[in-house]
Amino acid sequence: MLPFFPRRFIPICAAGGGQYDARMEARFCTHCGGPLRLGVPEGDNRERHICDACRVVHYQNPKIVTGCIPAWEDQVLLCRRAIEPRRGLWTVPAGFMENGETTYAGAARETLEEANARVEIQGLYLTVNLPHIDQVYMLFRARLLDLDFSPGEESLEVALFRESDLPWGRLAFATVELVLRRYFEDRRAGRFPVRMADIVRDPDQPRGYRVVSFQDA
Repeated sequence: MLPFFPRRFIPICAAGGGQYDARMEARFCTHCGGPLRLGVPEGDNRERHICDACRVVHYQNPKIVTGCIPAWEDQVLLCRRAIEPRRGLWTVPAGFMENGETTYAGAARETLEEANARVEIQGLYLTVNLPHIDQVYMLFRARLLDLDFSPGEESLEVALFRESDLPWGRLAFATVELVLRRYFEDRRAGRFPVRMADIVRDPDQPRGYRVVSFQDA
């Protein structure tokens, strides 16, 4: 599933959720149940949640979203979302990594969960940094192993699209549009370099964000 943040949903967010200050969410220590306070631990230079009772420091770090572009000849498989945010819009299969799995295994798992599709992961293609919502996308190229796919619980429908048929005006997230445009450009060029980009909020832009630092990794 793609990331969902329950508070202050901002539709323009490229990663699929609103933004909220996670530091304001933690109140009690998950180790001992004691109250937490914000402070700078010894030897650190950032505010963290600190439990004075058991002396545990609770770190909050960016989340990794992993997914893929499942391809069959000149087509790619997309999922139409059955959940918020962006219900009814199209996306590549992707979601948060689980503990104990690799990025590419997570991409294959998300594809199976969202599209009941089996893929062979072919390699990392695009890494997207979203610092305004503390997420990193790692999107892989993948080959569909067969055409036996169907909507998973989080999808209203799944379908193969050629470039000329892609629902550009109905894509769920900026990351999805970015990876699809680059994928088909590279497919025409006959090469798939490993790429990297940043998507940052920019209220002066029509869509409320801009892509920066786009480059071959």
